[in-house]
Amino acid sequence: MWLFVFFDLPTDTAKDRKNASGFRRNLLKDGFTMMQYSVYMHHCASSESADTHEKRIKKLLPPFGKVSILRITDKQFGNIMNLGGQAETSKEPQPTQLELF
Repeated sequence: MWLFVFFDLPTDTAKDRKNASGFRRNLLKDGFTMMQYSVYMHHCASSESADTHEKRIKKLLPPFGKVSILRITDKQFGNIMNLGGQAETSKEPQPTQLELF
């Protein structure tokens, strides 16, 4: 099971920026990975584990802004299509063969 956290937090004042960056840091401490700037994801082995992470997120909520949590199965996650822009990027060079004696 995958847990996604989407958020839109205000950053108008210094206090708002501090709350937003603290929320992001706490997500990272809890094992979440940034998928996009305000979209974080975490793999949970069970529904109980997802419940635990949801409870932690609810405790970390900043006073203002919107936070959404979405659960999806591994099969649904496997159907995600990640697309990029049309800009061409150069391919990374192939690594040289490593020989072990």
